[in-house]
Amino acid sequence: MQLEVSNRDIIKIAAPICLALIIPQINHMTNTAFLGRLGEFELAANGIAGIYYLVMYMIAYGLNNGMQVLIARRAGQRHYGGIGQLFSNGLMLGFCCSLVAICITLLAAPYFFAHSLHNPQIYEAAISFIRIRIWGLPLLMMLSMANAFYIGSGHSKVLAVTSFCQEIVNIVFDYGLIFGKLGLPAMGLNGAATASIIAEATGFTVAYSILFLKRYYLTYSLFSYLRPSWDILKSILNVSAPIIVQFLFSIGSWFVFFIFIEHLGERPLAISNMLRSVFGLFGIFTWALAATCNTMVSNLIGQGKQDQVFKAIRRISLYSLACSLVVCALVNIFPYTLLHIYTTDAGLIADSILSIRVISLSTLLMAVSAVVLNGVTGTGNTRMNLITEIVAVIGYLIYCDIVIERMRSPLHLAWGADFFYWIIIFIMSVWYLKSGRWRGKAI
Repeated sequence: MQLEVSNRDIIKIAAPICLALIIPQINHMTNTAFLGRLGEFELAANGIAGIYYLVMYMIAYGLNNGMQVLIARRAGQRHYGGIGQLFSNGLMLGFCCSLVAICITLLAAPYFFAHSLHNPQIYEAAISFIRIRIWGLPLLMMLSMANAFYIGSGHSKVLAVTSFCQEIVNIVFDYGLIFGKLGLPAMGLNGAATASIIAEATGFTVAYSILFLKRYYLTYSLFSYLRPSWDILKSILNVSAPIIVQFLFSIGSWFVFFIFIEHLGERPLAISNMLRSVFGLFGIFTWALAATCNTMVSNLIGQGKQDQVFKAIRRISLYSLACSLVVCALVNIFPYTLLHIYTTDAGLIADSILSIRVISLSTLLMAVSAVVLNGVTGTGNTRMNLITEIVAVIGYLIYCDIVIERMRSPLHLAWGADFFYWIIIFIMSVWYLKSGRWRGKAI
């Protein structure tokens, strides 16, 4: 797979990724809507527990991004045997990381939640959810490795099939296990956790079945290097470890944000969970295009076309901004219609409107900043991503501490923290790309 900076190639990569991302977000909307029918408390508890699992998922997502960069680079070089070496070693590394994350969760999460949450009922519900949900992480890790292969090698259409099967199963079991329908027990919030594990098992099965049915495992020698190679593992970690830490900082800061919001009360936490779901769905265009930028930049450098990197980043950024403008317009024109998906509580909906306006503006900034940051990832200097993330998170948390914890400001001002975060990301990423320090970097 050798890419050109053309609308056709951008859409060819982005469209399947977008389809793959939209299905989980629809599932999250459905999940949140089901829990919203149980009450404001379930929405609030799911907000905290869901963000915690997202932090653990960032280990898989960071490895996915690093593997994607390396596989795209090998694809640009037409070095297919190298793809197989990366894939096999990535599987082993990912599985080990998931086991470590499970141990950390079971041993440390109860202590952390007990000393950070003010509401004991939310604490009990969140811990009960997480103790079930975390067992899906190994399956999710293996699925992420398969997705990295499909995107990096130019077979990203498979993601849409995998995600469709996974999320149909998720929605069905969500409905059955949350409410006690379809002959299943009524488990409430824990039913959502159980349904998610069943869905991840489905996604894993479909993704790896396609590897064999399409005979990709032969073309790319995917399982021919099952003995660990320390050189390959070191190469993966050199690229992936800074991304993993970067994402842990990023989503970890979001987790801290939700803890700050919990200190404001149950209602602000319930509202924030709804808004996370709404803008998570509509943010898929940005994240699909950001992943496209990552792959395209790495592929172009692998072909020796460094002069086209800025052209690719500019074009993809414009696509992302255009999509976000349309999305934000729709959200602000029909906010009541969207929020009725989650709750029939008119007061809860009314209290959400100002926050929607603020998040809409920060989403436009994210549309460009996320693409530019992934352009840096594509150059292979993931340490620069990590430095950028650390600086941005420091600014973000200082804002949260002052505005939320000390000033006890309204929820819409709390969400203003996103502006600080994305402005710092944009400035530092643009500076690095323009410096030219990424040219000639081998990975």
